[in-house]
Amino acid sequence: MARDAAMTPMNARRHAPVPGLRVPTIAPTADAMLDHALAQRLQSPTRDALALGRMQALALQLARIQNGSPLPFDLLVFDAPQLVLFAGDHGLADEGLSDWPAATTHEHVEQMLAGTAPASLLARQHGFDVTVVDAGVATPITLPARSRPAAQLQPRKIGYGTRNCLLGPAMSQAQAVSAMHAGMDVVRHLPGTVIALGDIGVGGVASASLLLSRLCGVPVPDAFPREDMGASSLDDTRHWQRLDKLQAALQRHALAMSPVHALCAFGGFETAMLVGAMLQAASERRVVLIDGFVAGAAALVARGLSPAVADYLVFAQRSAAAPHRLMLIHLRSHPLLDLELNLNQGTGALLAWPLLLAAQTLLDAGA
Repeated sequence: MARDAAMTPMNARRHAPVPGLRVPTIAPTADAMLDHALAQRLQSPTRDALALGRMQALALQLARIQNGSPLPFDLLVFDAPQLVLFAGDHGLADEGLSDWPAATTHEHVEQMLAGTAPASLLARQHGFDVTVVDAGVATPITLPARSRPAAQLQPRKIGYGTRNCLLGPAMSQAQAVSAMHAGMDVVRHLPGTVIALGDIGVGGVASASLLLSRLCGVPVPDAFPREDMGASSLDDTRHWQRLDKLQAALQRHALAMSPVHALCAFGGFETAMLVGAMLQAASERRVVLIDGFVAGAAALVARGLSPAVADYLVFAQRSAAAPHRLMLIHLRSHPLLDLELNLNQGTGALLAWPLLLAAQTLLDAGA
């Protein structure tokens, strides 16, 4: 009997190199000796070895990430934390796959620039610098009429939204490669040892659902979250119409099996830039805080390109939607929070930030 694709690790599948794509070298972080030394540091004669539970696992992961120097590891260093949000529109949104109008993407970007979005408020509270990257918003974006916007705007537009993947590939391979390289370049020019990544874009959830279905073998009904979660089984006609359209998109691009080909077929410009940002941040041994369903889909693609990137990804939160929970299972990740958030844009990453500071304090106390 053929093995279920959902049970096959992504890094077990080999695909031809992508012309023009420069994937940075990422070193695995596994270090049994470091784990043992830090476990001893965190233990106490008055508590058992598992007393700190997943906080200990978090502390060890963070230490492994920052243990790139030939010198013995000492303390965690969290300098100049960054929140980077990639914004883009999706041609797939024209099919009515979201309850939100396409103009919402632009509105959310303006809120981030004006400093009124929830993520903006939390970023100020925790001392994060905020960068909003226009990866492919369908309308031009201008800075608000104020001397100092709350976030830096980087215009990296690959196009004015992707194409409708029901009619053809969402983007060309050249556009996908350009977007990934742009994401790498954004991170390369930012300071700090911690980078939180999120997304803005109507249609991004449908795009991420298609990537989850294709890359992990998850059936479409399980991969696509319904936006009207309170609806009964008697009034779900619109939801099933949406599922039919997603299934049609998968069938149209039945040969798009590799991570990059799937990204070209179904992804968004913001998703492709998130992939590049994760790869670059991991190559620089930065802690990468991942927030939300769309960023999780980008992590699936990044892991397919370089399995070692998974060592650097800290998944901040698990949303209420069942597909996000399935995605995290396939990513073999235990998120830090489960607050049933339906808002991404880095909000979950910033809410989880105090847990990273707590892990830092615990390690410092045992030094």
